[in-house]
Amino acid sequence: MTHAALTRLQQGLAALKDDHLDRRRRLLDGAQGAHVTIDGRRVVSFCSNDYLGLAADPALIRSAHAALDACGVGAGAAHLITGHHRFHHDFETAFARFVGKPAALLFSTGYMANLAVLTALVGRRGAVFSDKLNHASLVDAAKLSGANCTRYRHGDLAQLESQLANSAAQDKVIASDLVFSMDGDIAPVDALLDLAERYDAWLYLDDAHGFGVLNAGRGGLTERARASDRVIYLATLGKAAGVGGAAVAAHASVTDWLVQKARPYIYTTASPPLLAACLLESLRQIEAGDARRERLDGHVRQLREGLADLKRGHLMPSATPIQPFVVGANADAVRMSHALLERGLLVPAIRTPTVPAGTARLRITLSAAHSGDDVAQLVEAMHAVA
Repeated sequence: MTHAALTRLQQGLAALKDDHLDRRRRLLDGAQGAHVTIDGRRVVSFCSNDYLGLAADPALIRSAHAALDACGVGAGAAHLITGHHRFHHDFETAFARFVGKPAALLFSTGYMANLAVLTALVGRRGAVFSDKLNHASLVDAAKLSGANCTRYRHGDLAQLESQLANSAAQDKVIASDLVFSMDGDIAPVDALLDLAERYDAWLYLDDAHGFGVLNAGRGGLTERARASDRVIYLATLGKAAGVGGAAVAAHASVTDWLVQKARPYIYTTASPPLLAACLLESLRQIEAGDARRERLDGHVRQLREGLADLKRGHLMPSATPIQPFVVGANADAVRMSHALLERGLLVPAIRTPTVPAGTARLRITLSAAHSGDDVAQLVEAMHAVA
């Protein structure tokens, strides 16, 4: 007998393939880096978020080996049982100091952290105001919080202010990416904080792509935002930090509240302590990482200068390691990505629904682990295939 629901799934998969929207996992062998072996082929990777080249850094590897001997592999329990290790505590303390906030809390993933913060802070009597280009985890967290969810046009502070002014919600949260993952632009932090103060709202900033890179590695917070009790700051730790997880930094009352009320924190096993030990070493590398950041900035300039005169497609404005090259149609972006792969360059095609229709793009991400020759090779190939 035909399984109707399975048939519908198969038809849906076929439709995605016809529309150039099907996705598949590539198989990585060996360590992450600028040069990787993917699906059995050695390529130069321009799709990793390992912005500082720390994912396979020898210092982090040594810290992992040492921690493995000291604490084993698994945490064994949730943080509120016996899973909260000294390494977790030490990292939270060091992270809060580094980003200039009073306290911090470590989560297993950035997705869990966003779910934890928004579901714990607001409920049915609250409201979340979210930039339309926010990461999916912020969008999902706002919906799952039970609050009234309102999205404002990307970067449109006038529309945001109108929404805030018309809200009678008891608790309000302005939620925004700090560096937008598909466009590479940076949120206007102080202007958002002005609105948060004017309308008595929290300002929650997800700095997945700025931490480790911007402002001597401390991320995209301004000094005013660091000092504000109403600003809650999240940094993901699997990108520039090279390890995994996420940390939320805020007033100590906020982190205390999350420990009491955030279900994704309370009801999950703590992350392996050895990862927290690696993150401590990663913080040291980030703090001393000016040379890495200078090299990364040089790669960004080299790429933008090299692609400035391309006649087809264009780079979006971005001073970050995320350099989106807009092509237009899904099929064209996929074809360009395949053509670059034939030349040994791995550059992903980003399509709808991740980005708006008609703005499919190659999302080029640069790393301090790249060489100038790697970037030059990409520039030459882009001219050849565009």
